[in-house]
Amino acid sequence: MPIATRRAAPILASMASAQPFASAEDAWFWTMAALAARRDGARLSASRGAVQRNCEPDDVVKCLDRLYRQRRIELCHARILRIWGERGCGPSAVIPAERGDLRLWREAMGALDFPLRAKGIVAGPPRGMESAEEARVIRFPGARA
Repeated sequence: MPIATRRAAPILASMASAQPFASAEDAWFWTMAALAARRDGARLSASRGAVQRNCEPDDVVKCLDRLYRQRRIELCHARILRIWGERGCGPSAVIPAERGDLRLWREAMGALDFPLRAKGIVAGPPRGMESAEEARVIRFPGARA
């Protein structure tokens, strides 16, 4: 009877050396490149590559999907993110034909920035919460400081 071959368990790297992205745009371009590589047959992991990341491409896509389900972005935003993400650069303000795309791109990136920062995928606290103390205190309009 042949001896069954045993598959090696995946090696999980420590997340202590994982590096967050500098911006939501960087995270999106990395995600699109990783998804294209996956589509072409590559096996992906956050621990592979030149820089170790603290997320998987699907984590960024899930944030985008959640924004869509919450109606914070529309299908046209997702379409623009896909088109320009596949190109590997954002729309230009200089080219008149790209100005409409640029508006949608900025709206989508603005919406995507908060959940990515909140999850630690993008470096820094979410906008409006510069310190951990401010993140715990909810301020209401008109409240005294």
